[in-house]
Amino acid sequence: MLIYPDDRVLVAVMNNLDDWRRVQDEGWYRIPVKHAPEPVPHIDWLAFYQTKTFREDRWAVHFYARVLGHELLTRQDLMPAEPNHPRAKAWYYKLSLGPLHHKLPPIISEKRRRITFIFTTGDRFEAAAEINDLLNDESPAGYPFVTLKETKEDFVE
Repeated sequence: MLIYPDDRVLVAVMNNLDDWRRVQDEGWYRIPVKHAPEPVPHIDWLAFYQTKTFREDRWAVHFYARVLGHELLTRQDLMPAEPNHPRAKAWYYKLSLGPLHHKLPPIISEKRRRITFIFTTGDRFEAAAEINDLLNDESPAGYPFVTLKETKEDFVE
């Protein structure tokens, strides 16, 4: 699948196996509206930064998928088996995804970054070998990145 240079790519944290199963088997990913970066849901591609849960694939982007569409649903609508969850009434973007693609070579993180989201462009994503390749300079589209320890005031500009 061809990623165009000006496509909008969101790299999102993938830190649990249940969410990964949903991506693989059901073809969707959820982002809480409360914490969604500004361009969501209007992105072209979603890539997954895998954490230590993924053992030998940890701290890297190995997979990505085209975003086919989105819905706005409550967590309870998304996961009806968890009606008493503390965030059951919270709103989420449900991003519908196309087939998963391997990022070869993967985009690795030489430092164990605590990433939630990184926005970038298709050309940067395609050329990146290390996570810093997505973060060092402002992207041509001016998208910020977000880490767990940063707030909106701390965005790279």
